[in-house]
Amino acid sequence: MRLRLDIAYDGTAFSGWSKQPGLRTVQEVIEDAIATLVRHPDLEVRLVVAGRTDAGVHATGQVAHIDLTEQQWRAIAAARRGGTTEASLTRRLNGIISATAPDVVISRVTLAPEGFDARFSPLWRRYEYRIADATSGHDPRRRAHTLWHPNVLDEAAMDAAARSLRGLHDFAAFCKPREGATTIRTLLDYEWTRDAEGVLIATVRADAFCHSMVRALVGAAVAVGLGKLAPDELTRILDAAVKVNAFPVVAAKGLTLVEVAYPPDAELGARAELTRARREPVGRASDPSD
Repeated sequence: MRLRLDIAYDGTAFSGWSKQPGLRTVQEVIEDAIATLVRHPDLEVRLVVAGRTDAGVHATGQVAHIDLTEQQWRAIAAARRGGTTEASLTRRLNGIISATAPDVVISRVTLAPEGFDARFSPLWRRYEYRIADATSGHDPRRRAHTLWHPNVLDEAAMDAAARSLRGLHDFAAFCKPREGATTIRTLLDYEWTRDAEGVLIATVRADAFCHSMVRALVGAAVAVGLGKLAPDELTRILDAAVKVNAFPVVAAKGLTLVEVAYPPDAELGARAELTRARREPVGRASDPSD
């Protein structure tokens, strides 16, 4: 029985999603709660996640899955007190988690449809990054979720530079390299706007992201906003497909995983297979925003 978990967390006090010896991680908190609930010594609790967020990164729309036996699922169903088994499991997990980790919430638990894979079935992931510059002012209540920048940033220049990077490309210049991992991605959307309070909001949406990609893309846009890089210079950096030091990678605290989108149930398995296939870059003429 495969279960889908929709998850939200404040990443401030976590060393990222992935379990690491001696460190507090979101994965460990949730897996421990599931193990406590199921109470089965032979069960290897292992969550598969849509996006393995780094230390300090937040999420309001994270998705993961876990597999249980039918016997374990029936035992959970037998223990419910009113409502559906899924709703009961959501309440009970949150009850366990809240005792030690109030910065994690299970938004809901549902039975996953056939072919669902939290990691390989998504069509895209969407992140947001918040920056408060000298125009918007600094709200101390949002200090753990917003990057403070003392200068005025040129929103129009940042937005123009961001939009020029859309499409299927090799984003090696914006990724921290990992052995054997591809840096080819389809950047479906990247834009900058200001909210009602004047805070700069980056919307970044792609089929997947390589390590540190979003924070590097934001750092490059900030360099443009400061006038240190011309907007069209980002496309030249992209085309070089080589990691450069022309801009810093921004801090994790301004970044939030907002949404993970999946295809209709009948297409989940095919999508997972497609995601595993090797992707090749194409010219800018095939930009999906065109």
